[in-house]
Amino acid sequence: MDYFKRITELTEDLFNNPELGFKEFKTSKKVQDELKFLNPNADIEIFSKTGIKTYLSRDKNKTICFLAELDAVYAPSHFNADPETGAAHNCGHFTQITVALALYQRLITNEKYKNWDYNLCFIFIPAEEYVDLPYRKELVEKGEIVHLGGKAEAMRLGIFDDIDAVYCVHSIGEDFDKPTIELYCNLAGFMYKYYTFEGKTSHAGFDPFSGVNAYSMSTLFNVGVGLSRQQFIDTQSIRINPIIMDADMSTNVIPNEVKIGTDLRCKTIPYMKEMSKKLDRIAEGSAYSLGGTVTIETDMGYLPFVQNDYLSSFAMDTYNEFSDTLALIDDRGDIAAAGDIGDLSYIMPCAQISYGGFKGTIHGDDFKLDDENFVLNTFPKYLERLFENLNGNIDPSKLYKRTYNEYKKLIDEI
Repeated sequence: MDYFKRITELTEDLFNNPELGFKEFKTSKKVQDELKFLNPNADIEIFSKTGIKTYLSRDKNKTICFLAELDAVYAPSHFNADPETGAAHNCGHFTQITVALALYQRLITNEKYKNWDYNLCFIFIPAEEYVDLPYRKELVEKGEIVHLGGKAEAMRLGIFDDIDAVYCVHSIGEDFDKPTIELYCNLAGFMYKYYTFEGKTSHAGFDPFSGVNAYSMSTLFNVGVGLSRQQFIDTQSIRINPIIMDADMSTNVIPNEVKIGTDLRCKTIPYMKEMSKKLDRIAEGSAYSLGGTVTIETDMGYLPFVQNDYLSSFAMDTYNEFSDTLALIDDRGDIAAAGDIGDLSYIMPCAQISYGGFKGTIHGDDFKLDDENFVLNTFPKYLERLFENLNGNIDPSKLYKRTYNEYKKLIDEI
């Protein structure tokens, strides 16, 4: 069977049919069909409507998970966006799916996993991207989910309870001279802050003196954030991007309500809490100084992700076997991008291996797969070798495990 041709065609099909989080119904069905094609005896568990969990074996004492994400980004200006939903695969998740399937195909064919001293589990998980929030909040109100991110929701459902460690992969939106992977890159965490400034309406021409301008409060808030940046600690990778979420304004009426929303990205949880309080003070001061009020809402996004050095060391050792054909980035350190792998890494060791092979800007309008042979052939071979190298070498004392309840307590505190 020419599986490279088949998996390349599936990759293109997924790219052409992007779906947003907790809505990946067509994508999930295609993954299930492919797993059954490769292994008619595959035992498939469905969770969160679209999530998939399956094992190569279940008879060992340890279980390692390979994790892939199902969802697309909301990016209606992308050249291949769904015209109805605005979904687009400009974060590369469509290749995570097919990298996982290419790896699965190799292992189910050569059956090497049968001799390993651990189980290998594959999880295809929904809703990594923090988008389409009104829909997800409707699901929360209906009691269908509790968390807006797919991994935290899977944690709540017990999907990771029998897993000891996780490897995942992610695309890199940069051009490289040769096939490239990246290790040891940490991610920021983030929360969302919403500030609804309330003033008083009056005629902007005849009687502006009686009004209290909510838009001016929001402008003052932006100025306060800008002047406060001098006090943001450089090493914390703080990112703040205030935008107007809602405002019913007219040029002849003093606006009485403006809602500002912003993300708050940060490397560490304690400083994220401090920054949250700082933004709240700026908002409260902006409203007070102009005679208005502000209502503050906070949504927790994702926790910071710190790569597990122990798991990453196996990935590095495996890279050394491929160094003639692959380039390596291992010194970027931390970036301000975020992902819900941070939440999962709070309860168990996780390592993320990033891979090139794309053209355009990640999350940009021109992002697409460029090097199919590397992404769908060479990279799965590298991953296969990585899992071979884990056999007989996993030290349980190097692993850790927290419960979902411990995670929930931390989130509630934030």
